Amino acid sequence: MNNKLHQGHQARKRFGQNFLSDDYIISQIVSAIYPQPSETLVEIGPGLAALTKPVAEQAGHLNVIELDRDLADRLRHRSDLSDKLTVYEADAMKFDFTQLQQGDQKIRVFGNLPYNISTPLIFHLLSFSSLINDMHFMLQKEVVQRMAAGPGSKAYGRLSVMTQYHCKVIPVMEVPPESFKPAPKVDSAVVRLEPYEQVPYPVSNIKALDRVCREAFNKRRKTLRNALGQLFSSEQLEELGFDLSLRPEQLSVADFVKLASHLDLQ
Repeated sequence: MNNKLHQGHQARKRFGQNFLSDDYIISQIVSAIYPQPSETLVEIGPGLAALTKPVAEQAGHLNVIELDRDLADRLRHRSDLSDKLTVYEADAMKFDFTQLQQGDQKIRVFGNLPYNISTPLIFHLLSFSSLINDMHFMLQKEVVQRMAAGPGSKAYGRLSVMTQYHCKVIPVMEVPPESFKPAPKVDSAVVRLEPYEQVPYPVSNIKALDRVCREAFNKRRKTLRNALGQLFSSEQLEELGFDLSLRPEQLSVADFVKLASHLDLQ
């Protein structure tokens, strides 16, 4: 039996396709999204329309971004959906989300994201955070844990700091592998990301924050003196009030912003 065939579609490994097929989980996710008719809703990777159909029915209209040509074509020709959808056959990693904004109204984004591109896709979306009201994503459980992790935990890293800089991170629910066809080899989870109107700790250059995080977490087991030695002298770190014996994973988001702001001034 071909366990990769679902609703007549062969799941493609290169697109990281695992189709949600559990009706209870689907209804829980749609309830969490709570789509309303006046909103601009965007789904990334609608696939076989497990979430697309109930959300489009509640909202009246939905924008979808689908890279798989066959699936995009299938959505355009579904008699029960075609009049409710605007289909963008595109790569969400390169998509300009500003084109979906109507006036001052912010957009709402959701999707069952392919796990092989979820982290870079989240970073791409964070660059549009000022025009996004909220995001609901199905991700690998480990990725959600990393997003929500606080200082001192093993899961805390660059993804934690960069996501929490932009957004409030709210884990919604865990989803077992058997809720998908084909079943992935990992547990999944749904997360809600709410971009801040005003970020709590603003940095003048977001690239400086990303650079400090990369440098720090590439050497997460080392002390600050060694982990950030390429960017700051020991004297600079001490002047900024940092204990040189701390490890990067012990610093808060505010600490990383402090470092990035200083790096940007150099």
